[in-house]
Amino acid sequence: MSMQWPQLLSRKRLGSEVEPSDSTARTDYQRDFDRIVFSSAFRRMQDKTQVFPLSKIDYVRTRLTHSLEASSIGRSLGTLVGERVIARHALSGFEAADFGNICAAACLAHDIGNPPFGHSGEDAFRHWAGTADYGARRVAMLSGSRREDFMSFEGNAQGFRIVARLQNPDNPGGLQLTCATLAAFSKYPRESCLTGNRFDGVSAKKQGFTTADRELFEQVALTVGLTSRSDEYAIWHRHPLAFVVEAADDIAYRVIDIEDGYRLGHFSYSDATDAFLELLPDRDRQQARLGGIRDRKDRVEFLRAKVINQIIQQAMQCFMDNEAAILAGGFDVPLLQEVPCRENADRLLEMAAERIYCAPEVVSIQAAGFQVIHDLLERFIAVLDDVAEHGAQASPRSRTLIRLIPEQFIGEDRAPSSDPYQRLLLLTDFVSGMTDSYAVSLYKKVTGISLPGG
Repeated sequence: MSMQWPQLLSRKRLGSEVEPSDSTARTDYQRDFDRIVFSSAFRRMQDKTQVFPLSKIDYVRTRLTHSLEASSIGRSLGTLVGERVIARHALSGFEAADFGNICAAACLAHDIGNPPFGHSGEDAFRHWAGTADYGARRVAMLSGSRREDFMSFEGNAQGFRIVARLQNPDNPGGLQLTCATLAAFSKYPRESCLTGNRFDGVSAKKQGFTTADRELFEQVALTVGLTSRSDEYAIWHRHPLAFVVEAADDIAYRVIDIEDGYRLGHFSYSDATDAFLELLPDRDRQQARLGGIRDRKDRVEFLRAKVINQIIQQAMQCFMDNEAAILAGGFDVPLLQEVPCRENADRLLEMAAERIYCAPEVVSIQAAGFQVIHDLLERFIAVLDDVAEHGAQASPRSRTLIRLIPEQFIGEDRAPSSDPYQRLLLLTDFVSGMTDSYAVSLYKKVTGISLPGG
């Protein structure tokens, strides 16, 4: 049975019994966007790595600016899709802007769960859970999805946890976003452990929620009518607009990384402009227009905008061509793998991999960040276990270091949970929520590298 748009666009808020608003001045989906903007987790992304960790150059994009740009792209692409879906199905009660606002909010939060130091930070969590002297032994005591939550630590699952639980933790449902936005946010609607069972498609590639948050996601899936893929495991077909959110992110980092790379000297002017022009059907016309733009930087920015618009148009058409299959769960590949400009769009990614992602200033700080995260996790889990098991008889060191952890990441009255899974989960909440700078600062303090007033 296919998913149905009226249910997929549910305005019901997770954890709230309040009826959806009838206001047209600010819709429920726009309220989602605003709630994310005003959250502390969103603000922390201003000091989280996009590509260049701890950059001293103001121009370089962070997770925050990347998320804002992806949100802008998502709004445009979502609105274009909404216009055509409404016309095709004669949907009443919805506007094209509703589709755009859902996608804009979901894109805004799509990286909110990423740990310090970008994807290398995620690798550090996984490496620690599988190989650390103390932490790996603790994780190995768990089983099933409770164990795999850490062995395959995933920023997307942490992001769902943040918006649905950790932000406004006294509220059931956290930020209490609409189920439509939460489902569109969830690119990977599955639990972490499938015990060797293989499910095809990009949406099954990673987990999208932790064991502790499974019930919350089940509420979202039931509310919007996602179709289940298994009677045994928690795995669903994607919300259709999750494909739009994924495409907006893919467009943003493919195109923007080339612009950043040019500004930082990793690409020549001709490298950047030639790569962009290859994506434009009216290449000669656009190349001629560059003659009227004096500054080379402005020329690259001009082409960047043209390329983004071109890929948006192709992604929209791809979505509409495959809409029936998407609703039926029969389409499960990224939209950018199916667009006509795929080869040239992938070339942008290849250029970034060859010249940016492996640049010494990127790799050296990522390597240091890897060590920072590993050591913070290893030190603090030993502290939490010591206090949980021995209470007031814990070592003086443990009783001192635990004071560096906010109470919300320990437990009520600063007493760590008796459940090892909960202790590990709260610790990963604490460390993954750090900014790059704070993680480095705390690491220096607990290792004695830096002392107050020193």
